[in-house]
Amino acid sequence: MISKQDCLKRVREIIDAVLSTVDENGNPQSRVIDIMLVDETVYFLTARGKNVYNEIEKNPHVSFLSLKDNISIRITGIAEKLDNQKQWIDKMFEENKYMNNVYPAETRYILEPFYIKKGEIEYFDLTQKPIFRTSFIIGDGEITSKGFKITEKCIHCGICEKVCPQKSILDLGEIYKIQDNHCLHCGICFENCPVNAIIRI
Repeated sequence: MISKQDCLKRVREIIDAVLSTVDENGNPQSRVIDIMLVDETVYFLTARGKNVYNEIEKNPHVSFLSLKDNISIRITGIAEKLDNQKQWIDKMFEENKYMNNVYPAETRYILEPFYIKKGEIEYFDLTQKPIFRTSFIIGDGEITSKGFKITEKCIHCGICEKVCPQKSILDLGEIYKIQDNHCLHCGICFENCPVNAIIRI
């Protein structure tokens, strides 16, 4: 079974991740940024002159996406700048020595260190059948419910079970149940239910 620490370790090993923010016009912006450190969360840095820095300062809601071998890890949450800027930058450079070639000597202090203060980690593995997904909390963040749910309006016709591409719907006798950890969130059950017993979460 995958754990939160397994996810963070994998993100750190991959290092490169896509960081998404929102600009002052409400437009999404994405760029590749490196994960510098991990413990119970992730740490990254960026220069004060970059648009991404200003975007985080104005709207700290961010999303990281890391992908390798059809396994994705998405980290969504609130980014916060760390105190003791020089201490954190020195630590990040010590752990990521290639950064000394990018920002030699004192130029490193144009950078500001951030971490995800609170949020959610979502692990999504497409290499299994059925697929597997699970979520973990960072800080005092919350897990966002997603996907679909079969309600008590179910007439036990079995159509949802038949059309599910991952066979992630269980027959409980009088009603069916979607296995959240194996659901693609594709909506094919929702679209095919003859009595609208399936709702979007």
